[in-house]
Amino acid sequence: MAKATIGLDVGGAHLKVARVEDARVTAVRQIACPLWLGLDQLDAALADAQPLIADADVCAVTMTAELTEIFETRESGVVQVLERLQSRISAELRIYMGLKGFAAPQLAAGDPISVASANFLATAALVARKRRAALLIDMGSTTTDIIACERPLGLSDAERLQTGELVYTGFTRTPVPSVATRAPLAGQWQGLARDAFASMADVRRVIGTLPDDVDQHATTDGRGKSQRESLERFARGFGRDADMRQLSTWQISAAYIEERQLRSLHDGALQVLSRPGTSVECVIAAGIGARAAEQIGARLALPTTAFEELIDVAPEHRSWATRCAPAVAVALLAHK
Repeated sequence: MAKATIGLDVGGAHLKVARVEDARVTAVRQIACPLWLGLDQLDAALADAQPLIADADVCAVTMTAELTEIFETRESGVVQVLERLQSRISAELRIYMGLKGFAAPQLAAGDPISVASANFLATAALVARKRRAALLIDMGSTTTDIIACERPLGLSDAERLQTGELVYTGFTRTPVPSVATRAPLAGQWQGLARDAFASMADVRRVIGTLPDDVDQHATTDGRGKSQRESLERFARGFGRDADMRQLSTWQISAAYIEERQLRSLHDGALQVLSRPGTSVECVIAAGIGARAAEQIGARLALPTTAFEELIDVAPEHRSWATRCAPAVAVALLAHK
């Protein structure tokens, strides 16, 4: 048995790290990594994660970072991220290549398309081992994966955007006008400014449904993250100031925006379930938006379980194991 296996999910906004010892998840962290600012952000995130990584035997890697706009192509993004990891991690690197399994960095760099955005397959593969006929709904900060775990269809983001398996909307970072372009306000429909005044993190802070520790990035205006400051950003999208209406009135508008986002997830799930031959008996909820995923499970009238319930994980890390499911999954899949 390996002393410790690390799972890394290298994203464009976060580095997610899971540590597995004796088949048990002993630590999980999410570290802000705004890769659109440069590869030095990955260096900083890896340095922050070093206490978890330093003595590990194996480091299993999956990624979505190659989509970040600093890379000319997705293929070159994969190669550059792999090179960065090789130069900064001393443990044996095993790169996850989806249906092709794990490979050494040199082999993985020769087939970057198989490496690109394969993290959903790691989670689906682990879930399929644990639960029969499961539908994975993993809502992250930016995107949501909806996967029939025993029968994934799309293997790339482009394919999954067609199949409903990838809904490009997330729990915190998604701008409000990409969810809805109008909302009810004080008994009338109000058109929204199609600018990134507020994010879905702001919407959820206005309503009071955002956990305190999941939004790790700067706000759109660089100001704070109080309910009042979120409301001011949200109201600006209506062309108004926050004090023009009572909080309860704004909360109804925000609830409508949240509901529109949930409907898009429900639509994606129904598209996935409509595929002939798909058999689903339960929903597995994951991501920082696991609570929203559970709501979709209820709408589908399917029993729903949090990802953390499928694995052996230290009690203090249960919620973050669910939130960082791909990092946990790739670590468990690689652990020998």
